[in-house]
Amino acid sequence: METKKMNKSAAEVVARLAAQAIDEKKGENVVLLDLREITTAPAQWFVIASGNVPSHVSALADAVYEVVKKATGEMPKKVEGYDNAEWVLLDYFDVVVHVFQKDKREYYRLDELWADGKRVEFGEKK
Repeated sequence: METKKMNKSAAEVVARLAAQAIDEKKGENVVLLDLREITTAPAQWFVIASGNVPSHVSALADAVYEVVKKATGEMPKKVEGYDNAEWVLLDYFDVVVHVFQKDKREYYRLDELWADGKRVEFGEKK
């Protein structure tokens, strides 16, 4: 099965939709990172966010899945972490969404690991 690689504009749309979906479901500390200028990055975009408890983490990941599928038809090529919902990962190939419980996010520190990425605002600020 061949994996279709999204072009840059499609990837950015998915990343922004994911970040907005998490934000609307009360995800905490939502970060949208543009990694396109980092040649060693595993994706063009990272979305990183926190949830309070496993059910919140799962609900945030569910929201991303539903919003992205409805808006673009895209589905993640891989999903991991639903079993214990400490860190749920949705891999859209050029966009990787990471939804953590707070303690796991602090432990893995992806925000710091990929600090060379450009933080991007998303959605409408009121």
